[in-house]
Amino acid sequence: MIAPESSELWLGAMPSDWLRSRMRNVAKFSPNYSGTIPVPDELCTVVPMDLLSADGVIDVTNQQPFADVASELTLFEKGDVLFAKITPCMENGKGALVRDLPTRYAFGSTEFHVLRPSKRIDGGFLYYATFNPVFRAYAAENMVGAAGQKRISSRFLKDTRLFLPSPSEQRDIVAYLDASCAAIDAAVTAKRSQLETLDALCKAIIQRVITHGLSENVVLKTTGNVWMKTIPQGWKLVCLKRIAEIQGGLTLGKQYEGPLIERPYLRVGNVQDGHLDLEDVSVIELPKSVAEGVELRPGDVLMTEGGDLDKLGRGYLWNGEIEGCLHQNHIFAVRCFRHKLVPMFLAYVTAAKYGRDYFEATGKRTTNLACTNATKVGEFPIPLPPLEEQKAICAHIDEKLGEIKRIFATIEAQIATLSAYRNSLIHECVTGQRRVTEISLNQVKAHG
Repeated sequence: MIAPESSELWLGAMPSDWLRSRMRNVAKFSPNYSGTIPVPDELCTVVPMDLLSADGVIDVTNQQPFADVASELTLFEKGDVLFAKITPCMENGKGALVRDLPTRYAFGSTEFHVLRPSKRIDGGFLYYATFNPVFRAYAAENMVGAAGQKRISSRFLKDTRLFLPSPSEQRDIVAYLDASCAAIDAAVTAKRSQLETLDALCKAIIQRVITHGLSENVVLKTTGNVWMKTIPQGWKLVCLKRIAEIQGGLTLGKQYEGPLIERPYLRVGNVQDGHLDLEDVSVIELPKSVAEGVELRPGDVLMTEGGDLDKLGRGYLWNGEIEGCLHQNHIFAVRCFRHKLVPMFLAYVTAAKYGRDYFEATGKRTTNLACTNATKVGEFPIPLPPLEEQKAICAHIDEKLGEIKRIFATIEAQIATLSAYRNSLIHECVTGQRRVTEISLNQVKAHG
């Protein structure tokens, strides 16, 4: 039975046989050592934010002597609950129940709130209550601090209300959610594996047709080129600079005088793998004469100059999505000579495995990044069929990839449905909107 008078913002109504409490009444915040302080050479587990996943998994393989652990890190132990306080980690669900540790003590990011459950609350129940996406949405509205550095204060978390079932029901809820979430996560993992298979299929289709054409009985000839050793009879192997103009982009940071105009421009981040991300497009003020030299035209193939190694030379066809748009100097705009090279064919060539291999091998690498240059782009060897065959190849790839993308979209929708169900299940169970019975618990365990 639900008591209708006990309505709470995001909590809803409380079951009449549950108790209302606050986080500070059921957990100790920023707890101290439960035992003796470690000696200098005692190993401790160290968990920075990137070793905590958004689905409650902690990587505990990073261990250091206590003497080497930074003094500002946050102490936690087995049985504690971690809660990421900073945006966007908090909204993304980063947190965990520390189910096991290879060491007595662990130290985590300063951006963790650590909650040590009291005898009144099961650690798993406390974790699910703090993971609850409905609660996290409510918490996001109450973050404090500057944009990009907003945090959940310990005061807010301590004052957060929660509903408490009996200890035995808490344990049943945790067992039910553990089994249910494991089953859902397994289904999502299987779906993501299907997406990876489809992605590999797309790449295989592009690679096969770009390098061998549409004929099943293709006759190949040798080229003497290390990057493309054979091509079909009737094709040519031509450096890109012979069949296209390579336009450099806009160098940022220059100071201009005189009349200025405002124009949008693309950054490397706008050119993604297989699509353009135009949600956040920057603008710049510059002279009209400068803008004219770096303006994009429909049919340009955008090729990235730098970033992660797998991003080098990544090409995407620009169809004039934003009028008067310019491009930064870390993006090349390749303007095909249309009587020799179809722009979409070039885009597919850059996506083919051999294209990725070329740019990854010729790119200049630094510690974390890599880059190419106009010379390497210009020397990129293009397998060149006759113009009509290029168009036929593009049409074939478009058709095949279109079929795969429709399957891809269906699977992504299924993943979204599973994730939404997982979220709602957690919320309903920890707020008492869904009661876990012995029958439902046995059913989910049987299917686990």
